[in-house]
Amino acid sequence: MKKFRNLLIAVSALFVITACGQGNDNDGVSGDNGVSGGDITIGYFPNLDHAAGIIGKEKGYFEEELVDYNVDFQNFPNGNDFIEALDVGEIELGYVGPGPAINYFLSGGDVVVIGAAANGATLIVSREDSGILSLEDFDGKSFCTPGNGCTHNVQLEIMLQEIGLKSSRLSGGTVEHQPRVNPASMVGMFEQGQIDAAAAPEPWGTLLVEEHNANVVAEWNDVFLGEELASVVIVTTNTFLENNPEAVEQALRAHKRAVDYTHENTEDTLHTVNELIFELAQTRLPDHVLEKAWDRMVITTETHADALQAWANASYELQFMDVDPDLDGFVDTSILDRIVGE
Repeated sequence: MKKFRNLLIAVSALFVITACGQGNDNDGVSGDNGVSGGDITIGYFPNLDHAAGIIGKEKGYFEEELVDYNVDFQNFPNGNDFIEALDVGEIELGYVGPGPAINYFLSGGDVVVIGAAANGATLIVSREDSGILSLEDFDGKSFCTPGNGCTHNVQLEIMLQEIGLKSSRLSGGTVEHQPRVNPASMVGMFEQGQIDAAAAPEPWGTLLVEEHNANVVAEWNDVFLGEELASVVIVTTNTFLENNPEAVEQALRAHKRAVDYTHENTEDTLHTVNELIFELAQTRLPDHVLEKAWDRMVITTETHADALQAWANASYELQFMDVDPDLDGFVDTSILDRIVGE
C-alpha cells in the first residue's frame, strides 16, 4: 500500500507542477494562431487515453511531419488550463476532452475539432465499503469528478437523472458532488473514506479497482455514450486552420501514424506512456493496471459528431449550460477523413 501512496504523492505533484505553469516539455515559445512557419506548440495530458498524442511526441512523428516548424509540447492537468492556453495562443493545437472544448465553443471561443483520438475511458467506481453497487445506491451518497460539468461528470449525472436522482448542485438533489478532484487524488480520497464513488478517467478508475478493491458500478461501454463519445479530441482554432492548412494536415498525418502505431504495438505503447509518466512524476503505474485500462477505451481517428451533440444536449439538460447547444461549425474532420481514406 505504501508504494501506491508514494505513487499518489508523485503524480499529484505532477498535476501541481503543470497547474502552476511549468508543464512545458521544451523551452520554445509558440507563435500566435496566425503564424506560417516558425514554432508550433502541441498540448496533451499525461493520461492513457492521450496515447496517440504521447506516441506522436515520443516517436518523433510530429517533428517528422511538421518539417517547416519547430515543434514543442506542453502537458496539462485539466481541460480548463488547456483551453486557456489555446485562447491566449500558448498552443496552436492539441488533445483535450470534448467537454471543455464544447463549453468554450458555445461561449464564442475560437475552437474547432479536427479529429478524435480516443473513445470511452470513463469508469464509474465506488469505494469497497461504500454500499454502492448500482446507480440506485447513489441516493444519499457522494461522488467526485475531475471537473464541474466535465465529460465524466455529465456522463454520470445524466445516468442518475434517468433513474430519478440528482446531484446536490440541483434543487432537491440528494447525491453530493465534489468537482475538480485531480484523478490521482481519488486514490487517497477512497483510502480515507472521504468520498463514496467517482466518475474516473482511465487509468485511474482501473487503478482504484485493481489496487484498492473499488467496485465497478458501470463499465466504460455501459456509461452514457460510452462507446461512441470521444474522451479525447484534437482541436485547433479556426484562425490557425485557415492560415495554416498545410501545418494542420501535417499534424494530422502524424496523429494518424500514432494511432496506427498504438494498434500495432500495444505493449510498447503502454511502456511509452508509462515512461512519460515516470519522466514527469518519477513513478510508474503497475503494468497490469495499464493493460486492463487499455481494454476500457478505443484509440481511434473516428469522430462521432452526433455523440458530441448528444453529450452537449445532456449537459444542457443538467443545467451545466445556459443556452440550448448548437454545435454547427464545431467539428471539421475533412482533412483527417481524407488522410484516413488514402
